[in-house]
Amino acid sequence: MKSTRRSFLAATASAMAAAPALSLRAHSAEPIPGFDQTKTDYDPTKAWKPFSDRKIRVGLVGYGLCKFSAAFEFQNHPNVEVVAVSDLFPDRCAALAQHVKCPKTYPSLEEMVKDDTIEAVFVATDAPSHARHCIEVLNHGKHVCTAVPAFRGDIDDAEKLLACVRKNRGLVYAMFETSVFHDDLYAMEKLYKADVFGRIVYAEGEYCHPHSLGTPSLDSYKDWRKKGCPMWYPTHATAYYVGVTHGSFLQVSCQGTPLFDKTQRQPNAIGNLFNSEVGLFRTREGGLCRIIICGSQGEYLEAGRLRGEYAGYDWHNGRADGFVGDAAGRERLKQALASGVQTRKHALPPGVAAGGHGGSHGYLADDFIDAILRNRRPAVDVIDALNMTVPGYYAHRSAMKDGETLKIPQYAL
Repeated sequence: MKSTRRSFLAATASAMAAAPALSLRAHSAEPIPGFDQTKTDYDPTKAWKPFSDRKIRVGLVGYGLCKFSAAFEFQNHPNVEVVAVSDLFPDRCAALAQHVKCPKTYPSLEEMVKDDTIEAVFVATDAPSHARHCIEVLNHGKHVCTAVPAFRGDIDDAEKLLACVRKNRGLVYAMFETSVFHDDLYAMEKLYKADVFGRIVYAEGEYCHPHSLGTPSLDSYKDWRKKGCPMWYPTHATAYYVGVTHGSFLQVSCQGTPLFDKTQRQPNAIGNLFNSEVGLFRTREGGLCRIIICGSQGEYLEAGRLRGEYAGYDWHNGRADGFVGDAAGRERLKQALASGVQTRKHALPPGVAAGGHGGSHGYLADDFIDAILRNRRPAVDVIDALNMTVPGYYAHRSAMKDGETLKIPQYAL
């Protein structure tokens, strides 16, 4: 059994490939955390194979602080033609057009979606507008992918988005949650599907984005980053359960931490005082999951781990010793690998870089385009997107009620 584990770990540790680092900057001279995580593991023997020679005509919207619409490699994908770009600010729109070498521009998403030549749109606008913009795109008969979260702040947006996707079942909706293409979560999802872990007894997800006291927050359209709370941006953490199991959370008890100096506590525009929030969630399969969204000092994290009936997985910071199991778990792993379960990502199309956030950007774009071409479910469909986002809304409500346990709505197509 030990040799099986060693061979598995050796396989998952090899072939580390570094993609070009992005040079995005915040207020300081440091890269925005997450964009510098560019190492990723893939199986070079699993070369990308074209499914079709068709090019999906894509529009890109949003070129703010993170310049996200150009960061996911659509402009370099062999099955994509970027035919239009948009940003509300003319200088940003021009910069985006130059970056992706696309001459056609629109002053807004609302104008872009009227263009009948566009088949799909990447929504990288302000987070509070994600649901509304995705609905606008779908209602104009176009596939849509969106930056996270699926919605922010208004819980009614969850039902509106789901209703719109139901109405437009022939179109692909995908949320670009980067954690699902982290090397460890990718392996966890494949092993869970092969029933290597059994049921998940306990899981953790962590999104820790240190922010020094007294420094200005990151820029955002209409200051949306200043008008929320930690759990309204939960998907990098909740993905470490939902993205592995494609399950959901049933209920939550959450606590928040405000500034210790009471004289410095000033509620923001929504009345939030919390810099960090920690929630304990009951999962649909009966286990527990702890989710941390933390803005205090310490290590930057988009990480998670799990413990199942037969085995667990913890690959923090790229360590390749993630799998741990008892005799039954190791036997299940052996059988899964023997049956052909692949725990490493395939190679990307030529010219497409893995990109930032743990080498996930290129994979998310490739997955979206492939989902359109094959008429299949994307890595994060609307149900997973809501199951990653909605629990954070109720977690914050729980924190505002001193940890009262609240039920979380369940979604289905």
